[in-house]
Amino acid sequence: MSSLCLRGLTWNHSRALPPLVAASQRYEELHPQTRIVWEKRSLDDFGHASLASLARSYDLLIIDHPMLGEVHRDGTLIDLLPHLQPAAVAQLEADALGPCLESYRYEDSLYALPVDAAAPAASYRADLLERNEQKVPTSWDELIELARSGLVRMPGFPADLFLNFMGMCVSRGGMRASREVLFDSAVAAQCLEEFRELASLMPPEIYAMNPIDIYEAMTSGNDFAYCPFAYTYSNYSRPGFAAQTLLFSNPVTLRGEVPLRTVLGGTGIAVSANCAHQEAAIDFSLFVSDAACQSHIYGVCGGQPASRAAWHDLLLNEVSNQFFERTVASIEAAYVRPRYAGYIELQRTAGEAIAAYLQNQITATEALHRLEHLYQSSLAGERRQTESAQ
Repeated sequence: MSSLCLRGLTWNHSRALPPLVAASQRYEELHPQTRIVWEKRSLDDFGHASLASLARSYDLLIIDHPMLGEVHRDGTLIDLLPHLQPAAVAQLEADALGPCLESYRYEDSLYALPVDAAAPAASYRADLLERNEQKVPTSWDELIELARSGLVRMPGFPADLFLNFMGMCVSRGGMRASREVLFDSAVAAQCLEEFRELASLMPPEIYAMNPIDIYEAMTSGNDFAYCPFAYTYSNYSRPGFAAQTLLFSNPVTLRGEVPLRTVLGGTGIAVSANCAHQEAAIDFSLFVSDAACQSHIYGVCGGQPASRAAWHDLLLNEVSNQFFERTVASIEAAYVRPRYAGYIELQRTAGEAIAAYLQNQITATEALHRLEHLYQSSLAGERRQTESAQ
C-alpha cells in the first residue's frame, strides 16, 4: 500500500498540540495510507514569525488570522475555496462560532479552516476570592477596588497590552483603522488613562507575562485571584489539569456601563502552497474542523474548538466547569483584528509603546503619537501590495 506523510506545525501548549495529535491518530486509523506528524513552536513565534519560510518545510500550518495579508501577498498558502464542495462550505458556515470562519476569508479567498476559538475573558480563583472576602467584579470600578487589594494581574506582554487596549477602544467606538488614523484620539486617550489606572495597581513582573504565564501563576500559587482579560485557555478550568482550577466569566463593563468587547484570537488550519499532497491535507483539515471531531476528539483532548456545536456540547461544558457556556458571548461579539500585510509588526511594537506609557516612561501624548506613527509605518506593506497589483 502506498503511503504519504504530512508534516504539521502548531504552537506549544496542551490546548494546541494534544487535540491535533489525537485527531491525526484517528484520521490515520480511517486512512491507513496517511501519516501526520506534528511539531510545535513558541506562542510568540506563532503570533509573529513569518510563514513564508515555514511553508517550505510544512504541509499543514496552524495560523492566526492577522497573517492573511502577508499570506495573500506572498502566496504562502492555498486558497481552500476552489477545493471545497458547496455543501462543505455551507456546513462550515452553519457551524461557525461568531466571526471565526470569516476571519480566515481575505480578498474572496479562504486561507484556513477554524479549529480553535479564543478571545480575552475574565478568570478567577473562587477559593482565593472567598478567603479574602472578595467577590467577582462586574464593573470597571469594582475591578479597580479589587486591584487595590493586590489580588489582580493581567498579561503585560506587548502584544497582549495592545490587543486588550484595542478591545477597550473598540468597545467605546474609537477604533478607526482608516488610511489616516488607527484610533479616535479622544477615545484612545481615555482608554490609555483607564488602562494605566489598572496597571499601576500591579507589580512590574506583569510586563514579562503572557496569558499562559498568568494562568500558570494563578493556578500554582496564591499571590492573586483574578485576571480581568486574557486570551482564554479552557484547560485551566478543567479539574486535574493544574494544581488549582480556574473559573472563567465575561469581562467587566467599562465606565458608563459600556460592555467590554474583546478581540478575536484562536487559530485555523491551513495548507501550504508547497504541499505535495494537497488533497490529503485538505481532507484532514475538513476532518478536524468538522463539528463531530471538534465536539469529541478535539475538544475532549484539551482543545478549544471553533465549532458552535462544540461550545454548547454538554460533555465539554461538564468537564470544564461550564467554561464554554460562560465565555461564548465573548467569542460571538469579538472584534476581528486588521489583517493587512504589515499588521503583525504593529501588534508587537505598538504594545511596547503602551508598556512604556503604563510604566510612566512616556506621556499619553507621546504614546498616542507613537501608536499612530507605527500604524502608518505598518501600512507601507499594504501600500506596496496594492501598488504591485496595479
